[in-house]
Amino acid sequence: MDMVKIEILGTGCKKCQQLESNAKQAVANMKLTAEVLHITDPVEIAMRGVMSTPAMTINGKVVCKGQVISPEQIQPLLQS
Repeated sequence: MDMVKIEILGTGCKKCQQLESNAKQAVANMKLTAEVLHITDPVEIAMRGVMSTPAMTINGKVVCKGQVISPEQIQPLLQS
């Protein structure tokens, strides 16, 4: 499997940090190789069509907006 690229979109608040932590936990649980980035630039976030944060992309596709999802919710998204 190719390396997965996960991006957390948000200003760096507690919810954004929690989503990043959950994404890293999901990656570890599945023993995947992934790059996890945190995008904090509001212009960059808006250019991706995201108006509510935190949000997360997997390989460029927005998979959640405006909520913190758990590692268990993230794992199936990493498989698709």
